[in-house]
Parts: sequence; C-alpha cells; structure tokens
Amino acid sequence: MGRDKASLPFGDEALLFRVVRRVSACVGEVAVVARPGQDVPDLPDRVAVLRDDVPDQGPLGGLVPGLSASTAEAVFATACDAPFLRAEVVELLFESLGDHDVAVAEAEGYLHPLCAVYRPRVAPILAALLAAGRRRPVFLYDEVPTVRVSEADLRRVDPELDSLQNLNTPEAYDAALARLSG
Repeated sequence: MGRDKASLPFGDEALLFRVVRRVSACVGEVAVVARPGQDVPDLPDRVAVLRDDVPDQGPLGGLVPGLSASTAEAVFATACDAPFLRAEVVELLFESLGDHDVAVAEAEGYLHPLCAVYRPRVAPILAALLAAGRRRPVFLYDEVPTVRVSEADLRRVDPELDSLQNLNTPEAYDAALARLSG
C-alpha cells in the first residue's frame, strides 16, 4: 500500500477502528498487535494494544504476542485491512475448530492465516518456528492439528468471500471506498 493501512480513513472512522468494531461484535476480548513504535488510531479502552516481539516476521509474528496475552480458549486473527469481515465467517471458523489447534480459511487456492482461529497454546510453537526462520504459515499447520475450512463452506455464509478481501493496493482501497459509499 505504501502507507500505514490502520489509520486510513474508511467512511467516518479509521480502517483499524472499523475492523475492531466488526470483530468486537463476534468475540469477548479484542487485542491489536502493532509494530514497535507504530502509531495506532484511537481505539476503545477495552481493546488491548500489544507490540510485536520481533518486527517484520510476517503474519505469524503478530500472532505470538496476541496469543501469548490471551486468556481465551481460542482466538480469531484478522488483519487491519479486512473492512468487510462478516460475523458469520468468524462463527464458522470457531465452530469448525473442534479439537484442532487451528481452523484456517482456504479459498481460491490460498490459505488465509489472518482469517483463522488459533488456540493460544500454539504460541510457543510459532515462536520456535519464527526463531528458526520458518515464517510461512503452512509450517505451523504442518506442526499442529489444523482444519482447513473449505471455500464451499465459507461461501455458504459469505457468498462473495468479502471477509477475505484485503486492501493491499491503492486500487483495492479505492474500490472498497466506492463499495462503502455505493
């Protein structure tokens, strides 16, 4: 994107605030994991702001402090740039977890590690993988019991897979703004 996505305006709120608001409707506690020194838009007092232990470790790096701080049995993880996240997808992932350590969305040929539910007990495994330079999410999924939630199941609750839409380019951001206003 070339700039901090969390603070981008999205309607009458910052993009991160929108995602936090949508996630808060689905879960009991919310935490935001940010890079060391990263400015975070104003968030409700009930939202914990945590910092990456080691910056620049990709999506798995942010999971370690979030999972380590959680007291929940399972944690939903998403990115700050998922403005159309649907509660039904979050609920489906929690329902799919069962006895597994991870329930991850799989659609359009990709796994979506930031549309997934993780048990906090995987935090030490994640930390070890990162320390070994193994930053790809599939390395974790190979290590722990993981259920992949299929595209067909996701489409039953989110027909257009809106929950998986990320704003990684200025064009994607502009299209999302147009969709919001239209």
